[in-house]
Amino acid sequence: MSAFVGKYADELIKNAKYIATPGKGILAADESTGTIGKRLSSINVENIESNRQALRELLFTAPSALSYLSGVILFEETLYQKTSDGKPFVDVLLDNSVVPGIKVDKGTVDLAGTNDETTTQGLDSLAARCQQYYKAGARFAKWRAVLKIGPAEPSELSIQQNAQGLARYAIICQENGLVPIVEPEILTDGAHDIDKCAAVTEAVLAAVYKALNDHHVLLEGTLLKPNMVTPGSDSPKVSAEVIAEYTVRALRRTVPPAVPGIVFLSGGQSEEEATVNLSAMNKLEVLKPWTLSFSFGRALQQSTLKTWAGKKENVEKAQAAFVARCKANSEATLGKYVGGAGGDLAAQSLYEQGYKY
Repeated sequence: MSAFVGKYADELIKNAKYIATPGKGILAADESTGTIGKRLSSINVENIESNRQALRELLFTAPSALSYLSGVILFEETLYQKTSDGKPFVDVLLDNSVVPGIKVDKGTVDLAGTNDETTTQGLDSLAARCQQYYKAGARFAKWRAVLKIGPAEPSELSIQQNAQGLARYAIICQENGLVPIVEPEILTDGAHDIDKCAAVTEAVLAAVYKALNDHHVLLEGTLLKPNMVTPGSDSPKVSAEVIAEYTVRALRRTVPPAVPGIVFLSGGQSEEEATVNLSAMNKLEVLKPWTLSFSFGRALQQSTLKTWAGKKENVEKAQAAFVARCKANSEATLGKYVGGAGGDLAAQSLYEQGYKY
């Protein structure tokens, strides 16, 4: 066991295992101020703190929604916000047995010497920030590394730099009591086929787990947040069963059984696609030593946002849409989702090229 996370080891293992509870998943409500601004402008709502707070309150207080969630990732601003009647969001989550989490990276920057590949910044001062977040009630963290598929991408330099960054982030979080969610996202942009995505996903995950081991990260106290293995955005679509088969195979080849849970990002899939694909993976009858669940942002919030449109009178209807998506994804973690929740809104594509978070 890692000597470096000694005093927190038991707590990290317990929290990671709890977040990976079958039937539950994570709501990613950690959009930066700029990103949530884009979401709000899509419904003609001004990007001011009171509106950002109102959207998060709508999500966190939706009746019964939290029973389908084990964790919520917050942005720094949100970690310290309260409901309109003065209850801290952290307490709302804890009172419903949901673990508060926090986004700790500072976004991507160009990786010099590459063809527009990126690395993630935020390691400076990370330990001090983790201590503050732990004090504020956070018990897990998220850091997004971004890789792309191109003619010669991802380069070995990009794979190694992002793996090292994720590993350093992970051990710093663990030393300060936070379960790290390790997120190496391979973007769907491009015309590559599913075989190419699978090969790149396996290479990236193999490098990430090598780096995590080199940095003495306690794997039992981590979670993985990967992309699903899919064809590129400019390539013909394939069935959910094919995506499930390719994705689970890539994970079985690379992710140690010590990891308690894998929580997928939706990566611009429609709400319905993301849920159907997750359910197909859980239906697969092969050995899966980890829980397969969700850590969705857009794929849990899009219909809710459209239904709300920033109007008080729509809150109840918007909350109902959110609960429906949470329930659908909870069923998908058990391989029991039959499809159709959310109708046309849930089928709308959420793809954005070169998605920035």
